Amino acid sequence: MPHHPRPTLDTNTPAVILKLDHNVMHHGGLGAIRSLGRLGVPVYGVHEDPLAPAARSRYLRGRWIWRPEPDDVHRVRTGLVTLAKRIGRRSVLIPTDDAGAIFLAEHGSDLRQYFLFSDPPAGLPRQLAGKYTLYQRCRELGVPCAAAALPGTLRDARRFAEQSGFPLVAKLATPWQSKGAKKLRSTTVIRTHDDLTQIWRACEESGSGALMLQEYVKGWDYFFHAYCDTQSRCRPGFVGSKERSYPAQAGLTSLGRWVDNPALHEQASELLACVGFRGIVDLDYRFDPRTGTYKLLDFNPRLGAQFRLFSDSAGVDVVVAAHLDLTGRQIPLGSPHLGRSFLVENYDPIAALAYRRLGLDLKSWVASLRRADELAWFARDDLAPFGLMCLRMGWRALTRPLARRGTRRPITTPLPARRTLA
Repeated sequence: MPHHPRPTLDTNTPAVILKLDHNVMHHGGLGAIRSLGRLGVPVYGVHEDPLAPAARSRYLRGRWIWRPEPDDVHRVRTGLVTLAKRIGRRSVLIPTDDAGAIFLAEHGSDLRQYFLFSDPPAGLPRQLAGKYTLYQRCRELGVPCAAAALPGTLRDARRFAEQSGFPLVAKLATPWQSKGAKKLRSTTVIRTHDDLTQIWRACEESGSGALMLQEYVKGWDYFFHAYCDTQSRCRPGFVGSKERSYPAQAGLTSLGRWVDNPALHEQASELLACVGFRGIVDLDYRFDPRTGTYKLLDFNPRLGAQFRLFSDSAGVDVVVAAHLDLTGRQIPLGSPHLGRSFLVENYDPIAALAYRRLGLDLKSWVASLRRADELAWFARDDLAPFGLMCLRMGWRALTRPLARRGTRRPITTPLPARRTLA
């Protein structure tokens, strides 16, 4: 593999890693801080807690401790202007959650004098991040996707379940607006009518908004990360396979691997060009062996938490690409590190318990830990976030009622043999 020098970024232009979601265990923002900070860019982080693990990274030039409600447009805009004035220079702004991406697309025009950020069509991130509106857009465009419904009543939900059969996937239709969803996962696999009734009522009681039901496709999970320039070209784009997830087969990536999949790369790139998306994006797909197609499950119009899996031979990932492009610099073309793996230390051990029912043994799991090329939290040059993560996970394990463990049973449906399309 040819040697490529590290990309030369504009270190006079700082970066702000924006997070509006109240989730102190978000590792994607930490990856962005490290990715740019190691290349000499002054990085400022928005955090909800001074003891959030990412807030203690040595690569932060400054921390902005702030917990606004994302729908409080005036407060969010005023806070960002205040932050910009404290930095004193125009900065690249990287949203790490749906709320931030939607806010910038719909209300960010007045902020462009202070920040550099991508400009997708104003209503597009909200439409694509919405679970049911994404399904509707896929149907309009003829994009393969899992069948879904947005039931108005529990009776309607049961009717969809009868038509589709169990298991089903339940998703909060607009998770970034679900203030009362702390007791609910944004995605849950339901296997019985009793499970469906329980999550429906919990959603109503918590005020979490509409609940979408989606058919459960038994297949293999993939994800596509890209940075799309002003012409909606993927510069670059990467395909990964989701080896393990938490919760099992329905949640975030706990172990991912960089794979060569030209068919999915082309499919995802064509979709992004078709909708005119611009900026960093994270797409989730599942290969359906019944139809031989990759079905789009989720469209995240922002940074994906596992993006550090994809750092090519030129040292470019999607965050580095965004900073280079937004500051008017060329994005060098590197070679892929196929087979490279990414592991999330705080979630993969929990996920492995469920995957034992799918054939994962202790020896294989330990081997996957040892072979991981990139870890979400641990880094020899930046130890504090890992230590704080361990403390927080330990406290969470001690304080969460054990009785809740039985209410979120993982699905253990065996999967077909993995294959890809040529």
